[in-house]
This record gives sequence, structure tokens and C-alpha cells, in this order.
Amino acid sequence: MFTGIVEELGEIVSKDQLADAARFVIRGPLVTTDAGHGDSIAVNGVCLTVVDVLPDGAFSADVMAETLNRSSLAGVEVGGRVNLERAAAINSRLGGHIVQGHVDGVGTVLARTPSEHWEVVRIALPPQLARYVVEKGSITVDGVSLTVSGLGRDEQGDWFEISLIPTTLQLTTLGRAPVGTTVNLEVDVIAKYVERLLTPAQ
Repeated sequence: MFTGIVEELGEIVSKDQLADAARFVIRGPLVTTDAGHGDSIAVNGVCLTVVDVLPDGAFSADVMAETLNRSSLAGVEVGGRVNLERAAAINSRLGGHIVQGHVDGVGTVLARTPSEHWEVVRIALPPQLARYVVEKGSITVDGVSLTVSGLGRDEQGDWFEISLIPTTLQLTTLGRAPVGTTVNLEVDVIAKYVERLLTPAQ
């Protein structure tokens, strides 16, 4: 489990395509300080398992085809920056919200509206996820826990907005994601459980 509070910006060192998967090597000096084989690290909101901890603060992880098909990791290139977060410790504060690292879908950055102290980012919302997103509720975008500041629908479909403070703009990939960027989305898991519990048994 994660909280959606990004610890550092990592870098893709290498990406090897396998038959039905890919092996990534990612540099993250902070998240690897206490990492070991089998630990979980969220990479742009995708929970990956550490295969090996390597020199120079890097780690390797295997990404199966299912994850590549359902997330934006397939499009990440060598040298690209990624948001990194270690799994939450039981005794730590929950600074964001409950994040599983299981991507529900991908969205596309539609617009960025800067202001003096923050920036509003509009992101396309896949129709199958729209019912789980509410204004002032939580959503995870590329592993960042954020509050939904606006919701809407136009001729192109559903969208939501997030308001990014300077810290988020500076310390995560969202600060440099231009219009057209694909981002990983994870909706609030509590909403999905509530829906399941209220759905009559088939």
C-alpha cells in the first residue's frame, strides 16, 4: 500500500523488451536506501517489485504485459523521469490517501492553466471510471495523491481537474507533463468497494 506522496523523481536507466514483459532499471537513490529483493516501489503509480538493488542507487523490476497494456509505462523511454514512492510503513502518517498502486486506466492531459501560485490541469477521464470520481474526492495521477477540484463533460467526453501547488509542480513529473501526455489513474478504492457491496448478487 502507498499514500500517493512522491518521495523522489527517478530516472529510467534502461528498458529491455522481453517476449511478454519488460525489465526496467530505475535510478532512485532515496527509495533504494533500504530496499531489498521483493520490496514494493510505486513507479508513476504502478506497484513494481524490486528484483535487484544495483549500484549507484538503482533497482531493477519486471513489468508484465498486463501492466504495460494498462498503464503508461510502455511509453516511458530511457532517460525519462518517473515518480517514486516506497510502500507505506504501518507506523507512518497517511499523508495522502489509500493508494494500491493498481492502475485503473489512463487519461490524457487536456489543458494546463497557470496562475500566480498554482496551476490547474485538466485530464480526460475514461468513461468507465467517471462514476468513481467526485469533486473534492481523492484520485491518484501518476502516483501522486490529489484532490479533484473540478469535474465536467463536453463533446470529447468526461474530464476532471486538479490544482497543483508549487511543491507538486517542482517535485513530480506532473510539473513538466505537456498537453497530450498520458498519465496513470487510480480511483479511490473505497468507492469501488461501496459499489460492489451495493450491487445485488447475480
